[in-house]
Amino acid sequence: MYDFIKGIIDYVGPEYIVVENVGIGYQIMTPNPFIFSQGSEVKIFIYHYVREDTAALYGFNSREEKALYTKLLNVTGIGPKGALAILASGQVGQVVQAIENEDEKFLVKFPGVGKKTARQMILDLKGKLENVVPDYFPNLFNDGVEPASSGAHSDELDEAIQALQALGYSDKELQKVASKLDSEQLTTEQYIKKALQMMLR
Repeated sequence: MYDFIKGIIDYVGPEYIVVENVGIGYQIMTPNPFIFSQGSEVKIFIYHYVREDTAALYGFNSREEKALYTKLLNVTGIGPKGALAILASGQVGQVVQAIENEDEKFLVKFPGVGKKTARQMILDLKGKLENVVPDYFPNLFNDGVEPASSGAHSDELDEAIQALQALGYSDKELQKVASKLDSEQLTTEQYIKKALQMMLR
């Protein structure tokens, strides 16, 4: 139904953003809401998820991310929230490579993905993603995270933890990561990326 929505970011929260377009605010779930800045103009590729009891919009920075998301939804055991958590790593290539290499140990690190679901992902998607995400195969996580100029890192770390909780990560996992990140001064987006890197090792 929707391909993309172009508009102004009106709100950014741990679970979703609101994009205002011609006087209408669209609530859009995204893998990492804090990559967006309130007041900025964006073009977000939309997946309209509809079931008997729910209807929601999911948004992505590129058609490739959206395409991988729809592929993940077709895997038994992965719902819309689980697929979103997988894409929150920010590097589609790492997920694709794990599927192609049958790396179950990596895939089970995502919330809600057990051995059975990881195996199902590999069975359903291996060899079927190159046309969907051709540009993502070579790149893995970027280890270099530039420090933020802002010194108010505690609020931003709190926001990052809330966003990761919304994706399904447990309090125990997040407390462990938060204690390691507490001394750093990063933006919310950078905290999320670094926390995900630590949890997916």
